[in-house]
Amino acid sequence: MTDRTTTIRHDAEAAAATFPALLVEAERIAQTVAAGLHGRRRAGPGETFWQHRPYSFGDAVSAIDWRQSAREASRLYVRENEWEAAAAVYLWRDPSASLNFASLKTIPPKRRRADVLAVALSILLSQAGERIGLLGEERRPFHGRGAPARILEALLTDAKTGSAPPPAHPRPGARIVMVSDFYSDIDAIEASVRALAAGGASGALVQICDPAEEEFPYRGRVEFRDLESRDRLTFGDTGALAASYKTQFAAHRRALETLSQSAGWTFIAHRTDRPAHHALLALFTALGDMRQWTA
Repeated sequence: MTDRTTTIRHDAEAAAATFPALLVEAERIAQTVAAGLHGRRRAGPGETFWQHRPYSFGDAVSAIDWRQSAREASRLYVRENEWEAAAAVYLWRDPSASLNFASLKTIPPKRRRADVLAVALSILLSQAGERIGLLGEERRPFHGRGAPARILEALLTDAKTGSAPPPAHPRPGARIVMVSDFYSDIDAIEASVRALAAGGASGALVQICDPAEEEFPYRGRVEFRDLESRDRLTFGDTGALAASYKTQFAAHRRALETLSQSAGWTFIAHRTDRPAHHALLALFTALGDMRQWTA
């Protein structure tokens, strides 16, 4: 019991020591992106008029602008107001051990970059008045200035295993962000994305990769260790595998891109040796476009 207590305390202290640094890094990246963003008008349940658009099946009759519609007898028009209400965004960061990988000491492990992106996104979303939840969690979404810290705390204390997204049933119109290397069965990923899309959710897949995973720079005799098991593989002429590996890697990424496109989602690939704010800007912009169409 003493050994177990010591281990838990050690892990807790390690997580606590990481917390401030991660939060500071996320805030810096979020502010870099926020400084380059301009106000964007979006349709939603506000009070400020934005635009007219043709009536479509499912629109409320009360939304029809009869005065505008009277100008064209053959078509009805709906009055859209600018977005003013908060919408929920649900995050999922892969908890599996494969995200612990970093090929060089000069670049961050994939898990750290994934956590930084998730928290930086939470900062931007909270500043925009959004509610942020964790996919598959029963707790209510967080909101306000304290939301990013609570998201980070939840990520650092997540004891789940497995690399497939959890089953979830968010409300229609929710936006989903999945951050992972997605080195798992494509069928499991597809089942999760299609189930969420069928329920009315839009979303984005953010694939975090180490540069060595894309470039496969290995030569000669190399031993590869599986981070999620004790399995090891040793190859005498690793360079001979490069072409086959790169073909398989590209095919897997194309499958993720195709899945995202067919579901109406966004796919973003990000390498840990590149600035985090590039991926954050692409992700935040994509979420803004999703809100316009799903609100």
